[in-house]
Amino acid sequence: MTQWRYHAGDAVEWRHIARGARPVPEPMATPFVWTAASWGSFALIGVFDLLGALDRTGFALAALSLLAAALGAFGRFAAAPGTALLCWALLNVFATHPTGEISWAGHRDPGWMACLLAAALIGTATGRLLYARAAYRRVTPYDGAA
Repeated sequence: MTQWRYHAGDAVEWRHIARGARPVPEPMATPFVWTAASWGSFALIGVFDLLGALDRTGFALAALSLLAAALGAFGRFAAAPGTALLCWALLNVFATHPTGEISWAGHRDPGWMACLLAAALIGTATGRLLYARAAYRRVTPYDGAA
């Protein structure tokens, strides 16, 4: 917050008023992150289906990885595995053949799970670091002037 003071005959003096250290924001609740992951995955898969791009699952995997990273930036580390699992489940059920059946392809699905989990964890780590950096920068030294 910035405040200005004026003394007779002097110029306007701008002073930064620090409110002290503010805490790092709390991450979103895990159930909310998982709800957003399921609905966001469903919406992304629906868009890819409307565009006719589900035959190329790499695009859907990349989009879901970005979604997992974005949700991870606002969530807790404990939410990352569930986020990855929900994104993988919707990708597996709706984007692979036979559509509507969950399956496990040993050559493909472990890589997809690892990619989605890594994206969620990287997003979470990045979010926590950015929040911590912002909280650190909010701490200003007291200059002693009143």
